[in-house]
Amino acid sequence: MIKNLAERIEKIALELTNVLSVVDTAGEVDASQKVYDIFSKMDYYKEHPNHLRFIDVPNDTLGRKSVLAIIKGKKGNSNKTVLMIGHTDTVGVSDYGILKEYANKPYELTEKLHEIRSTLPEEVRRDLESGEYLFGRGLFDMKTGDAIIMALMEEISEDIDNFEGNLIFGAVCDEEGNSSGMLSLIPELVKLQEEEGLDYLALLDTDYMTSEFEGDENKYVYVGTVGKLMPSFYVVGKETHVGEAFKGIDPNQISSSILNRINLNADFCDVAEGEVALPPISLKQRDLKPEYSVQIAKTSTLFFNYSTHISTPDEVLEKMKKAALEAFQSTIDSLDEQYKRFCSLADREYTRLPWQARTMSYDELYEAVKGEMGDELDEKIDTITKEMLKDESLDLRDFALKMVEEVHSLWSDREPVVIVYFTPPYYPHIYIEGNTPKEKALLDAVADAVNTTETDYKLVYKKFFPYISDLSYGAAPKDPKIIAALKDNMPGYGSKYELPIEDMQKLDLPVLDIGAFGKDAHKFTERIEKKYSFQVAPKLVYKTIMNLLK
Repeated sequence: MIKNLAERIEKIALELTNVLSVVDTAGEVDASQKVYDIFSKMDYYKEHPNHLRFIDVPNDTLGRKSVLAIIKGKKGNSNKTVLMIGHTDTVGVSDYGILKEYANKPYELTEKLHEIRSTLPEEVRRDLESGEYLFGRGLFDMKTGDAIIMALMEEISEDIDNFEGNLIFGAVCDEEGNSSGMLSLIPELVKLQEEEGLDYLALLDTDYMTSEFEGDENKYVYVGTVGKLMPSFYVVGKETHVGEAFKGIDPNQISSSILNRINLNADFCDVAEGEVALPPISLKQRDLKPEYSVQIAKTSTLFFNYSTHISTPDEVLEKMKKAALEAFQSTIDSLDEQYKRFCSLADREYTRLPWQARTMSYDELYEAVKGEMGDELDEKIDTITKEMLKDESLDLRDFALKMVEEVHSLWSDREPVVIVYFTPPYYPHIYIEGNTPKEKALLDAVADAVNTTETDYKLVYKKFFPYISDLSYGAAPKDPKIIAALKDNMPGYGSKYELPIEDMQKLDLPVLDIGAFGKDAHKFTERIEKKYSFQVAPKLVYKTIMNLLK
């Protein structure tokens, strides 16, 4: 490896970090251009300019694009290819306060933090004073990871005559948002594979790695990745005047019961080979009453982030319907108990409240309304969709909710119900069990890299990268039942939101993450530990690549 590889990685990481590339801003375009410019100066790309190009995000108002860089070894005529990705966007910098202007200038920021070190948390202060860490927005998440790949590609390209196999790197935009960079890259990778007969071996990301718990000294390599679904609930209650409170049922109370039943409940943790996904956590809860009045709300909504290791969309949907039904029934039981007490206090005759707990999926709602309206329902949905698509500011999440509202409004049944559906986005989990030759080859390649790298750090490899990332798009479930459960219960799929599912299925790649080590991603104290990030992680990446290409 290059004698001064660590210095080269740091130099590229700093160049990339100096470009402020907050997600959903024009800075993302500048970051892609910077990646392109760095590659363009390498001798290999001067000789092979056709191996470097931009991949546009279709219909993007900012004109964002990703960079695709290819290296083809000249030794032999191998079609074996390792795919690599890294994102070039970051989260915002408002959390830096008065230090905002230094957020993307690591050495200046680090010096400025010394001036306010007495105000910093103890661990941050300790890392700052050690001199072993470097601070900056995006330096950790994940421009050092990008720099590792770019520097290694530069090194390999300088001895291309003795390199056997191929490397493809996608520096993608919008990872912190809706993954439009990765989603536009996937079809290009499939096209390239088919046109050139490439044998894709694995998809490698160099996104960040950090401690998994307080006092954790391990440094991790991850094979496989966690998935994400967003189960959502449209709660229909029964409106009433506050002066006749027991004649209605409050959707806020039902949704609160759902929240209590599901939120951070370990019953819903996915477990595979002893590795445990985090339980679901609420991302939004609110009623949908547009104005103030003394009528209670009629509808409410909430949705969760649901991490998966093994559960598929159809399975999660059934789990959430069951949980919502239990929560709904507990609300009814609680209300009835309170009504019984109220009647006793008021000396009134008690009669059990009439409410019945009901849950249904969005697909079941659609079928119920279709049974009443026939093809007219599809025509109305098409009209509603076209009208909402005119509003480009309408968020994916709100678009899905409005579709549920609109379809429910067309149903003759006005009784309380909870409709369960999926809100975009969807990230498939990828579980590497070693059941296929490619999976086994990847596990062996990583094990060898970890076991043969001499270092003072304790290296551990695990089965799931625990953070949502673009790695998820390297494969997709192939069972039609699973895909149907996703598409049919995600309102707006195919119009406002779409995934290149078929291309993801064609790729069907085992995935891994070997990243820089640091702390506090998405905080103003975001930082990398220099020694591991510039010296150890690159060795692991290089060895894994070479092991795969053997």
